[in-house]
Amino acid sequence: MSQDVRVTSRTTAHPTTIPHGRTARRLDWVYLPPMVRRAVEKRLGSPVVEAESQGAGFTPGFASVLTCADGSRHFVKAASVKAQRLFADSYRLEARKLKTLPPSVSAPRLQWVLDEDDWVVLGIEHVAGRAPQRPWTPGDLAAASAMLVETAAALTPPPGLGLDSFADEFAGFPGYWDELREVSHAAEAAVLAARYREVTGGDTLVHTDVRDDNLILTEEGRVYLCDWNWPVVGAAWIDSLLLLIGPRGDGLDVEAHIAAHPLLSAVDPEAIDIVLALVTGYFLRSAAQPAPTTSPWMREGQRWQGEVCWMWLAERRGWI
Repeated sequence: MSQDVRVTSRTTAHPTTIPHGRTARRLDWVYLPPMVRRAVEKRLGSPVVEAESQGAGFTPGFASVLTCADGSRHFVKAASVKAQRLFADSYRLEARKLKTLPPSVSAPRLQWVLDEDDWVVLGIEHVAGRAPQRPWTPGDLAAASAMLVETAAALTPPPGLGLDSFADEFAGFPGYWDELREVSHAAEAAVLAARYREVTGGDTLVHTDVRDDNLILTEEGRVYLCDWNWPVVGAAWIDSLLLLIGPRGDGLDVEAHIAAHPLLSAVDPEAIDIVLALVTGYFLRSAAQPAPTTSPWMREGQRWQGEVCWMWLAERRGWI
């Protein structure tokens, strides 16, 4: 797949102070309850001698790469049912969804699940690699984009998860524009967002949360997509578009990327604008909410993505 992605004078980066890779506030291994640590080590078959907490993302659940005495490495996620019920529930959902992904999907595999003693713990295949560079580079974008095209093909039709459609899951998003009336051209954006059902239907399992902190690039050039918490059924090109938010904010010419893309180049430009209007309203409205103490960078991350999407949409619509 040819990807003509480059920085040009027509695309200006949107600066941010977000500390990419260090946005999460997580519990360390030594602070997990002793019975949880013992249960994890029993599943791993060897004592844990090193734990590297993963600082990317915006959730407070435990997430560490554990190295055992036998030299094996494992990625483990955990959340307390009592103290972190929302995240414990999301881990249960993720486990069910990971089990159904076909082998052709480039995702770390679920190894085991512990759901006892008021904790939900997932043992997931450890993949050695790195997140995409920030600012995004053309090479990292091309690799991630190619993986998403292959993933969309592998997930059409979707595995039997009984998932909601994109249209149903995102039904509340157009209404967010009612709280953003002070934004220039808000009324026009709201009209666009309200049309999202027209363009997002499809028969593909869509990840919906494609960002740099959910991607792993290996030395061999393979890209893995992580954190399958929120998949829905919708159009095959949606993930490929959402991937471009970060690169667009970092200054890459994503319009050239779209023109060369095997999925996005065939999409009606109006459909792209509709989805951008939909997610812009979500990001800007979410950014205005109080910041949770467990995720100090969440609102700033949402604000940045909202501003990037808004500038991108406004440029495409000729509003600026």
